[in-house]
Amino acid sequence: MSSARPRKKTTPSATPADAAAPTNEPVDTGLLRTLVGYNARRASLSIIALFMERMAVYHLKVVDFSVLSLVAHNPGVTSRQLCATLNVLPPNMVGLIAALERRGLIERRPHPSDGRAMGVHLTPAGVELTAQAEQTAAQLEEDATARLTAAERKTLIRLLQKVYD
Repeated sequence: MSSARPRKKTTPSATPADAAAPTNEPVDTGLLRTLVGYNARRASLSIIALFMERMAVYHLKVVDFSVLSLVAHNPGVTSRQLCATLNVLPPNMVGLIAALERRGLIERRPHPSDGRAMGVHLTPAGVELTAQAEQTAAQLEEDATARLTAAERKTLIRLLQKVYD
């Protein structure tokens, strides 16, 4: 004979939050939509997702692309300058540069005016890949901001830069 008691049947209880917001009703984001950080982050997430998708063919992450683009437009830039511009810690930049160098996209050469520093330059393969990636980036930016006019896009960029510059 079993001495176990019969189990009581339980029903899931609704929490006050569940009762107040049916799952098919929109969630009130009114306050969040008034916050610059929330809106900047949401826009960033949507653009970054598209960026990652389109840059996968080049095997580039956002920071890789940024380094290559900076080197393309500033031949001989130092890793210290790259760190300051991208707000990347020096140990992390060392790894980034080493990885791009292993891929044959960049090379380090002695800096012409600072004997202690090394300038970073694109290799021919780096020039080609960076040009292609920059064209892809320009197109994905156009696609991601297609609902904006050219003037609105320019204004948005200027306003965002005022926040972080």
